[in-house]
Amino acid sequence: MAYNILVTGGAGYLGSIMVPDLLAAGHKVTVLDNFMFKQTSLNHCAYHPNFNVVKGDIRTEATMAPLLKGADIVIPLAALVGAPLCSLDPIGATSTNHDAITLMLKLLSKQQIVLMPTTNSAYGTGDENNFCTEESPLRPISQYAIEKVGIEKELMQRENAISFRLATVFGMSPRMRIDLLVNDFTYRAVYDRFVVLFESQFKRNYVHVRDVSRAFQHAINNYDKMKGQIYNVGLSDANVSKKELCERIHKQLPDFTYLDAPVGKDPDQRNYIVSNDKIEATGFKPEFSLDRGIGELIKGYRMIRNTRYGNV
Repeated sequence: MAYNILVTGGAGYLGSIMVPDLLAAGHKVTVLDNFMFKQTSLNHCAYHPNFNVVKGDIRTEATMAPLLKGADIVIPLAALVGAPLCSLDPIGATSTNHDAITLMLKLLSKQQIVLMPTTNSAYGTGDENNFCTEESPLRPISQYAIEKVGIEKELMQRENAISFRLATVFGMSPRMRIDLLVNDFTYRAVYDRFVVLFESQFKRNYVHVRDVSRAFQHAINNYDKMKGQIYNVGLSDANVSKKELCERIHKQLPDFTYLDAPVGKDPDQRNYIVSNDKIEATGFKPEFSLDRGIGELIKGYRMIRNTRYGNV
């Protein structure tokens, strides 16, 4: 079944993969984006008769209200993503990541569907075994994670909503982000040939950007049995430490060196192992492995080398 889908922040890292996928699946897609990074990541969609784009800000009710009225499904990707960017602009982060979503939820009817990306960074350090399911206590550390937790609570008061707690995303995208951990370490391996690790034993989960898009499409196609739920979205075989990640990169780039720092702490204290059993029980399986993604990034970095491809 084809839907009218509104994707806010659709020209970003996730959206520039997801929007073409949604169009290819036969949906009508409207993108709202402020193009704050001057990205041209959706140029290749302009030809499509089912694609529309609006330049604007999700915090503006006069902009959002008419767009929401025409939507069967809303995918709110627009956000100031990640702890460093939120630290640079904490007021902007709150107004975008929390206040604008609260406004959106107020404007929606009960029948409209919301598919919301949240974050598994909300688990913080997990339990004594660092193991987390969707039922685990949330211990968000950063402003970004704290506000995502708050919005998820508001979101799940709606019947027609799904929250996806995304693992750390990796992979090439038309609107690239080099600051994400796998992308960052692979970039350093390609160009610097070394990285210094702080608290290299800290673990987290990872997922390819194209599998994130696939998870959202899976939810659209299986909405009746998935609605009203929270799902972790990640690679079950990629709960790996920073040191283990470097070992995987080293297999493809043998001259890459990684060293443990003898002193110092990582400002990012996330350390957890995440279960993705719940979404896998619905029939979803990731397609892109961590090793495949590293190989993809190595190829991609042969084509780009500058500081534009990040959030900070």
